[in-house]
Amino acid sequence: MTATCMAELATNRCRGLTRLIGNTPMLAIELTYRGEPRVIYAKFEQFNLTGSIKDRMALHILQHAYAEGKIDPGDTIAEATSGNTGISFAALGRALGHPVTIFMPDWMSRERVELIHSLGARIVPVARDQGGFLGGIRLAEEMAAGQDHVFLPHQFSNEANAQAHEQTTGPEIWWQLHSSGLAPDGFVAGVGTGGTIMGVGRFLRRQSPSIRLHPLEPAESPTLSAGHKLGRHRIQGISDEFIPPIVDLQELDSVVSVHDGDAILMAQKLASQLGLGAGISSGANLVGSLKIQNEMGGDAVVATVLPDSNKKYLSTDLLRDEPVEDGYLTPDVELTGFHPIKRMCATCSELFDPAGWL
Repeated sequence: MTATCMAELATNRCRGLTRLIGNTPMLAIELTYRGEPRVIYAKFEQFNLTGSIKDRMALHILQHAYAEGKIDPGDTIAEATSGNTGISFAALGRALGHPVTIFMPDWMSRERVELIHSLGARIVPVARDQGGFLGGIRLAEEMAAGQDHVFLPHQFSNEANAQAHEQTTGPEIWWQLHSSGLAPDGFVAGVGTGGTIMGVGRFLRRQSPSIRLHPLEPAESPTLSAGHKLGRHRIQGISDEFIPPIVDLQELDSVVSVHDGDAILMAQKLASQLGLGAGISSGANLVGSLKIQNEMGGDAVVATVLPDSNKKYLSTDLLRDEPVEDGYLTPDVELTGFHPIKRMCATCSELFDPAGWL
């Protein structure tokens, strides 16, 4: 098969994968906070191909790379990641015929490591004394410098990351709320790469300039607030070791801080009270959204994302008893129910992306 035919085949496969990624349900999560009825709106991202929101970004980056001639069939994909992105690139890379090498901090959950291995990717664990996350980025760049035919997605600095959410997640949130006669007053998302908050935020702010956009960080490791890595935390996937280049805090509103223990307790409640198995960052986003809703008023329409499921955290503190500390919001919350808001139809999606991403 010629290189041209192989590139065309990969492009067609990308197009097919778009039908397995995105267009996820929106959940209206009903709860009481100190006895007061509330609703938080959350995208249920575990419906994506590998079970996380990172599929959106990974596919979009690969589509752009093919379109711009930055990746060729058979090239190795090499990326530094804390887990979900590695799973996404492993799955999508293999679906498109690419070898994949993932550089990952060696303190990530065992489930993430085993999932990446199961998808045929090679994992290079990076210890703290090797530089941790930043060390992984350096090692990926050294690999690309020392070998031919290595593609680096550069998720932290690649604007295609934010574009993925500007073109899919943001329009979905707007349309799904609009279909229920609502418009978002605020949006909250934890910052790993920052692609979600930046991309969704840009789309939503074009529709409603007054919307509040709040990036979220762990209280134990306030990287965004401090401007550099500070402390350690248990919310895998956010607040890695630096402020990502694609994050522009000037475009956003105040940073919301959530304790990792509070996030764990909320994720546990999502599972035990509603049957929604969600990861720790999902609990954090729900707590953060409630904090912002408290500031804006109980009837404010606040949206967020539940980035992944609880299946990648079975060996972590998510499945252990978590002590309640002063200042936690979760003990004052009872989750009472939820109902899904319909997905976008193909006709409606074309209004947002004439190229047809659905």
